[in-house]
Amino acid sequence: MKTPPPAHRRRLRAGLLAAGATVVALVASACGSSSTSSATAGSSSAPAASSSAPAASSSSAGAPQSSASAGTGTASKVLADAKTAKLVIGIKFDQPGLALKNPDGSFGGFDVEVAKYVAKQLGVEASGITFKESKSAEREGLIERGEVDFIVATYSITDTRKQKVDFAGPYFVAHQDLLVKADNTDITGPEAMKGKILCSVTGSTSAQKVKDKYAADVALQEYGTYAECVEALKTGVVDAVTTDDVILAGFAAQSPGEFKVVGSGFSDENYGIGLKKGDTAGTAAINSAIKKMIADGSWKKALESTVGPSGYKIPAAPTVG
Repeated sequence: MKTPPPAHRRRLRAGLLAAGATVVALVASACGSSSTSSATAGSSSAPAASSSAPAASSSSAGAPQSSASAGTGTASKVLADAKTAKLVIGIKFDQPGLALKNPDGSFGGFDVEVAKYVAKQLGVEASGITFKESKSAEREGLIERGEVDFIVATYSITDTRKQKVDFAGPYFVAHQDLLVKADNTDITGPEAMKGKILCSVTGSTSAQKVKDKYAADVALQEYGTYAECVEALKTGVVDAVTTDDVILAGFAAQSPGEFKVVGSGFSDENYGIGLKKGDTAGTAAINSAIKKMIADGSWKKALESTVGPSGYKIPAAPTVG
């Protein structure tokens, strides 16, 4: 075989080197492209992770909002509404001495005074309060639907009710009794209700308590308000009305010589201020207000001016919280 001249050999070598360089470049390019694609996936993965993080953050942020709307977070309907200098407070409209709507549209009674004092401590003047009638059977629903900020309506604290609403207080401790006609000598306590007709209001636990613990064969009659029960007692439709002594004392005082309270207080009823379930901040603020009302003498003064005229003995203040 003929050997190529030196110049030709140099050109051939240069060509081979160039071809090798091209191959190397292509390989490097392929590797580089693969590396870049991986980085892009990683970069895409990083944003995805980053995107995932905000999503988790959004979810975390969403939890309190959801909780707040359900009344289980830190947000407080009571405190938020108080900042607007307006509150809607649930009370009874037909309980003399406690919460009574007068003919001129004004309201009076111990529960009314407690409601106004608490509102004042939250920054709301009496002029900023709207009172909403809260019958016994309607109280939990009014709170759950957000129609009231809180309820001060002879609202006994019970485990069953605490499943639906929260309570501040107690702000008063009452005792269950019976209201009968003044000339009645047969009924002296709950045991004497056997075979009798006993009235209480829908949503109250008082009458059922008498049936369960003292007189299994008592006939229970329910009305929407205590005023209706008292009217039924007056006309002889029922033999007695049962609820808390402080409520009955008010009705007895409203009709001097017509009724009397008997029973010697056969149960304790702790009155609380009901508010939305989970509103811990609102509950704490209301508890502080009640404690202050007791400490500065306003609590006793309010009782003496509202319930006192009925002859009801003013009790010691309760332990709040």
